[in-house]
Amino acid sequence: MQSLRCVSWLAGLLCLLFSTPVFAASAAPLDLTSSLVGFVCIAIFVVAYVLVMGEEKLHMRKSKPVLVAAGLIWILIGWVYISRDIPDVTEAAFRHNLLEFAELMLFLLVAMTYINALEERRLFDALRAWMIRKGFSYQNLFWITGFLSFFISPIADNLTTALLMCAVVMKVAEGDKRFINLCCVNIVIAANAGGAFSPFGDITTLMVWQAGLVRIDEFLVLFLPAMVNYLIPAAVMSFFVEKRQPSAVYEEVELKRGALRILTLFLLTVATAVLCHSLLHLPPVLGMMMGLGYLQFFGYFLRMTLPGSLARKRAMAEREGDQEKLKRLGGVVPFDVFSRVSRAEWDTLLFFYGIVMCVGGLGFLGYLGLMSDLLYEGWNPTSANILLGMISAVIDNIPVMFAVLAMQPEMSHGHWLLITLTAGVGGSLLSIGSAAGVALMGQARGYYTFFGHLKWAPVIFLGYIASIAVHLWLNADLFHIYD
Repeated sequence: MQSLRCVSWLAGLLCLLFSTPVFAASAAPLDLTSSLVGFVCIAIFVVAYVLVMGEEKLHMRKSKPVLVAAGLIWILIGWVYISRDIPDVTEAAFRHNLLEFAELMLFLLVAMTYINALEERRLFDALRAWMIRKGFSYQNLFWITGFLSFFISPIADNLTTALLMCAVVMKVAEGDKRFINLCCVNIVIAANAGGAFSPFGDITTLMVWQAGLVRIDEFLVLFLPAMVNYLIPAAVMSFFVEKRQPSAVYEEVELKRGALRILTLFLLTVATAVLCHSLLHLPPVLGMMMGLGYLQFFGYFLRMTLPGSLARKRAMAEREGDQEKLKRLGGVVPFDVFSRVSRAEWDTLLFFYGIVMCVGGLGFLGYLGLMSDLLYEGWNPTSANILLGMISAVIDNIPVMFAVLAMQPEMSHGHWLLITLTAGVGGSLLSIGSAAGVALMGQARGYYTFFGHLKWAPVIFLGYIASIAVHLWLNADLFHIYD
């Protein structure tokens, strides 16, 4: 019963960094895993996921099937509970899942707004131009973006890091579908691997840390396994990167006013979110929304000072006789924060809503608790944790980790580190298996796709198995009693 109570309320992707698992309901949920309604809900979820995976062939946005599936699943659940005259339980569960999505959506909305603002201020154009001037080849770009993703994600989290690196790749290799897809796969693997050895790099690592099962310094023992997880597939994929330079031509890019200051505000926003959680134990979305306020104030400053700035630049251009610059200045428009908000990837945000509510409904029916019971009672912890990491590529690692934490299976310290690793990097096996992959499918639509990622699954799986082997070898002293 304990596992059913704790697992049923979780939906999937929580707020990008952290969330505290608490579920309050007036009564325990029913076990509907053997009911007709339960089987129908599973079928609905499977059909929706098949349609998501066929996005590239069907040319149908991935949010559509999961939105309908989420509605149908919760309608069926509500009908069962109404017939039993206990509607308050489903209402509380649905509202909790909706709250989880709201935190996630607002967090992502702020991150996407900053990225769109930086793009509008031409920061990524300037970075692309710098890379071209430096003469970086596609091979260089592949490794540079991969290593940056691996080492930035433990601090800035895997999703934000993946979005930033994808924006750079899209600018540098504009129009090159094959290379962009390959780089996006590499970025997803690197960001997920980098997030596995830090409590701030992924939501699953944070949950283990908050549960008191792994100290903050102990995550570092996963550094080498995580590095292996990234390097093996990256090394194989690098052989398929063309040995040529980007086709983009050399250009001089002038940053728009305030570009670097917006970047600084973005870093300050991420720091505010982290500090809100680590020092005040408040949800990190508070810090992100506060950071949106930073951007709004700075946007106000840019609008108020625009006339004076334009006058000075026009006077300088007239003295220099620079007609081209005068023409550009004539097309300058005030910076508008809300226009950046409107350019957020809404299909991705709505897809997250559908996944959160679908998985939350299945958890409420009792399927996640049932899966955990079967694995840890019928298998040894090592095999169960390895399989759960692979399952997280389909179901999502958040509900999988919550199911494990809810059960509190008797495991050694090494096994808790193992599930932290596998749940963190297992999502790299599929593009829909992690928040980073889902977000990049939206940001690089038409370039990075489900099947474009799937064809690299065998080499990603090699990295997955190798990282587990390295952990079992290096940290063998942490595995005791339950092997």
